[in-house]
Amino acid sequence: MYLVWLQFIIATIMILAVSGFLAKSADVIAFKTGLGRTFVGVLLLASATSLPELATGISSVTAVGAPDLAAGDAFGSNLVNLLIIGLMDIRWHKGPLLNSVSINLTLVAVLSILIISIPVIAISAHHAGNIFSTWIISPFSIFLLLAFMFSLYLIFRNERNSGDDDGDGNYENETLFKSSAIYVFSATVIVCSAIWLAFTGEEIAKEMGWEASFVGTQFLALSTSLPELAASFAALRILAPELAISNVLGSNLFNMGFVLWADDLAQPTESFWAVVSQTHVATASIAIAMTAVVIIGLVSRNRSRPSKFLTYESAALIALYLLSNFMIFKLG
Repeated sequence: MYLVWLQFIIATIMILAVSGFLAKSADVIAFKTGLGRTFVGVLLLASATSLPELATGISSVTAVGAPDLAAGDAFGSNLVNLLIIGLMDIRWHKGPLLNSVSINLTLVAVLSILIISIPVIAISAHHAGNIFSTWIISPFSIFLLLAFMFSLYLIFRNERNSGDDDGDGNYENETLFKSSAIYVFSATVIVCSAIWLAFTGEEIAKEMGWEASFVGTQFLALSTSLPELAASFAALRILAPELAISNVLGSNLFNMGFVLWADDLAQPTESFWAVVSQTHVATASIAIAMTAVVIIGLVSRNRSRPSKFLTYESAALIALYLLSNFMIFKLG
């Protein structure tokens, strides 16, 4: 047991050590290619930091036979990711964080709500009746993947047409090749460490008797969301808040649109949506409410901080996260 905890700590340290390199290289790529921080954050940063949810989900379904643990990790990670925005807002002292980024991020947040809504409909529909029971994969999952891919296209088009500044001009001495190499190396280290972290977290959950329980789900969600936390705060340190916010919102798109699709594909017998608990509908509903708070913060411009430590949106995000934990505990 001590050895498992030691592995968990080592994996955590490795993620924290290279997260700054990942964030900076992604920012340079956004600047050099002109793709923009929002699209690069959603595509490159979010995909690299969200692969632990994919590994945990597939292993929970295939190796452990616990699809509820896979769903709980994905939905719980959404909540942790949105909590990260509230925590970053506390750390950011240049006014409300969501006023310091482009309003174009509203599109990513709106698409996140739409993508999160699809699993809610899928779980409700499959539990309402024995539909699509003979299908290898649910049509809801197919639609979820298509919606995810279309969302990436919309974000790309919106970023290209917005004309926003893609960087602060401090990367003239950086090369695209060098930054791409650093990104690949950093992403590889983070992905391998995070997958290691996810598996050791899963082992800890089993050893402690937390498997598929409230504590196990929350512990795994926190474990697999550590790359998002580290990369987002690293982006703040280089004054790239758009990269940080798009990473978090993009991770939620990836969790719902790709990870849950892969979980359903990995489910060997009956539909993934039919065997997971309807408790996840409540979790998804809180995630939608938290994303709505982010949207309100993005569109309500020219505000000042009401407090040195908190803004209205950071307080609301933290409160909703705590409420979600209480609800899941009571429902579970």
